[in-house]
Formats: sequence, C-alpha cells, structure tokens
Amino acid sequence: MNADLTKSMTISAAGMEAQTLRLRVIAENLANQSTTGSAPGADPYRRKTIAFENQLDRATGLETVKVKEIGTDKGELPQRYEPANPAADAQGYVKLPNVDSFIEMMDMREAERSYNANLAAMQASRSMLNRTIELLK
Repeated sequence: MNADLTKSMTISAAGMEAQTLRLRVIAENLANQSTTGSAPGADPYRRKTIAFENQLDRATGLETVKVKEIGTDKGELPQRYEPANPAADAQGYVKLPNVDSFIEMMDMREAERSYNANLAAMQASRSMLNRTIELLK
C-alpha cells in the first residue's frame, strides 16, 4: 500500500512540474504581448506553445506526464498601421505578436486547475500515508 501511495505522489509531482512549466510559458507570452520587432519589417515576438506526452519512468515503472516540446506558434502575425514606429515597414505597418491575452488567461486558468488537482491528489496520498504510519505505531 505504501508503494502505491508513493507512486501516486510521484505521478502528481510530475503533473505539477509540467503545469508549472506551462504557467511559465504563459507568463512569457503575456509579458511579450506588445513586443514588436526592433528593425523595420522585423518579426515580433511569437507566441510560445507547450506540448505534453506520457513518458515511462523506468526507475519507478510509472507513466508520468512530461513536456514534449516548447514550440513557437506559426500563426499569422497581425499588423497595425503605425508609420512613426521604428519597426514599421516601408508601407507604415508594424507586425504585432500573435499573442491573444484572452487565450493566455484561459490557458492559465486550465493550468492552475490542473496544478491544484495534482496538489490535492498529492495531499490526499500524503494524508493516507501518515495515517498508515500512525496505525503501525
């Protein structure tokens, strides 16, 4: 039974770690949602994405979630007419980051909920482990 509780805590910890990294990526996107290129016509900040995968931890024999990759959103970059901006192209348009704060906030809420669910599972396992130890005394 103790081994099962330890395994559940390991799975929850992996989930929390993955969601923490996801939150960091979201924070970076939000921090750079207004970052344009530094030269005329230059590309601005591109939204980062994160992908997860299940991975077998050979040491424990458990399948846990891991970050597969942190990528870049290749979506279209919006443009705004701003001829006075140093990043404006010859026609006066500035390429803007493809970061939508609404999407980032929704992703943040989902990551927060996932993190909290893993935390609750870990706390429940820890509580059961502590009760088992108390019964064995």
